[in-house]
Amino acid sequence: MFLSRLIEPVKQTAQRAGETLWSIYQSGDYQHEQKSDASPVTSADLAANSLILHALAEFSPDIPVVSEEMHLLPLKQRQDWPRYWLIDPMDGTQEFVARSGDFAVSIALVEHGWPVLGVIYWPKEQVWYYATRGHGAFKQQGSLIKRIQVRQHQAGQPLTIAVSRRQPLAPIQHLLNELVQPEFVALGSCSLKSCLVAEGGADCYLRLGPTGEWDTAAVQIIVEEAGGKILDSQFMPLSYNQRETLANPDFMVLGRAEQSWATLIRAHSATRSIT
Repeated sequence: MFLSRLIEPVKQTAQRAGETLWSIYQSGDYQHEQKSDASPVTSADLAANSLILHALAEFSPDIPVVSEEMHLLPLKQRQDWPRYWLIDPMDGTQEFVARSGDFAVSIALVEHGWPVLGVIYWPKEQVWYYATRGHGAFKQQGSLIKRIQVRQHQAGQPLTIAVSRRQPLAPIQHLLNELVQPEFVALGSCSLKSCLVAEGGADCYLRLGPTGEWDTAAVQIIVEEAGGKILDSQFMPLSYNQRETLANPDFMVLGRAEQSWATLIRAHSATRSIT
């Protein structure tokens, strides 16, 4: 009941934040700079962040918030939180700047170290993807709502892999076992590629390079409720709010959970330390 009461306010908040992003995107009137980690941030990110924080404070004032665009508290101050919001006000800032339109709002609720509610809103297409624990995953456009499921990869068929529009394919191909025949589907933000797997539009998404826990939290529950899973590059579960940093390892968004993915994809060491 607690989660069911939250899902509609969160969807509305994600939509309003997405509309703010889309309005700024269309106007072209924004500031763009690099953060200390060299990742991009724009005034649009900050505007969406402010809107989301205000909304969450209105309907869930007792739940703390972690955002990509906020200062991160030390682990000792947050490690005992029973639940918290984990948000990325604009997943796909590079796509926003590159004018592809493939950016999204991502809002997740994490309880006891694992996402239990997730909402992704894609303003370009006016589409929501969302899920709560134990109640399935859904895609909504306008008033049309449908339950989504990952697909089963069939032996002998090409493996359809979601990739970035700007991602070199050679490192991804290197992770595939020799007999795998890949087909690539290019899309923008991390969350949108993950949702493509969740709705059966691709078999998997292999992410190499820097991401944060805010990039995976909302889609973690969406993918799981759609019948898939998200694992690190050693086929181990991700973690949330367990370390000083929120940096993710390389990870894989995989379709049907019971499939033997290790016969298709090679385990590999992460590309960086995440201590």
